Amino acid sequence: MTQATLYVVATPIGNLGDITLRALEVLKDVDAIAAEDTRHTSGLLSHFGISKKLIAVHEHNEQQSAQLLLTRLQAGESIALVTDAGTPGISDPGAVVVQALHNAGIKVVPVPGPSAVIAALSASGITENGFSFIGFLPASGSQRRKALTAYQAIPHTLVFYEAPHRIVESIVDMANTLGGERQLTIARELTKTFETIHRCALSDAQAWLESDTNQQRGEFVLLVEAALKQADVKVSKEAEQTLRSLLAELPLKQAVKLASEITDAKKNDLYQLALTLKNQD
Repeated sequence: MTQATLYVVATPIGNLGDITLRALEVLKDVDAIAAEDTRHTSGLLSHFGISKKLIAVHEHNEQQSAQLLLTRLQAGESIALVTDAGTPGISDPGAVVVQALHNAGIKVVPVPGPSAVIAALSASGITENGFSFIGFLPASGSQRRKALTAYQAIPHTLVFYEAPHRIVESIVDMANTLGGERQLTIARELTKTFETIHRCALSDAQAWLESDTNQQRGEFVLLVEAALKQADVKVSKEAEQTLRSLLAELPLKQAVKLASEITDAKKNDLYQLALTLKNQD
């Protein structure tokens, strides 16, 4: 074990069997473990017969904890950094600590392993190249919709995390803002007992979630189909002109709906064209 090293260790997101042999080796050999929730990590360590000094490092004390870890590392110790589940720094505490220790010249070594976003992508069947990992959207409805507006025209898969108490309202905002025709993959409780992977149109997701309240429980990864590139949008000149005229007077969603009814053009194509036209304004 190299001294004065911070090991960033990924831990299981549910199934304890997903921990890597290297992660176990590091956790056994370091001088201490910096953990998001020491009680949670104690359970993980106990399962594998590991006993170590634990240091609490969570979102409310991360800056101060970085200084504590730096002192110990400068004294020659090796420390592992873990979160409650998955990879530190990915929508979890850890990035502040890692940055501070990099700045202080401390060696940082990743110990890769479980990640909910990668697990969801691997099981989604999405064939597009590239994805944008957004993480958690703002809790406020107005701020969430504003954030989604900025992602409307991104031409690759959008990946979000969401909590159970906000899942329905977030799905509704996604359908209204990004376009209900887009394909959605809902990955729920990955690697756990009630793991679910469901694919549907964004516009159908609310009904699916509300058909069984159990489907609103747990931790969610949401993968939203990429916006079409303009070259892939097939809209006649007549339909484009109709859409332009309606956009001048109506909200985007209503303009798209009416343009589709008037011209028989596909709503999804019109929606993507409308986003492009709005972005050009």
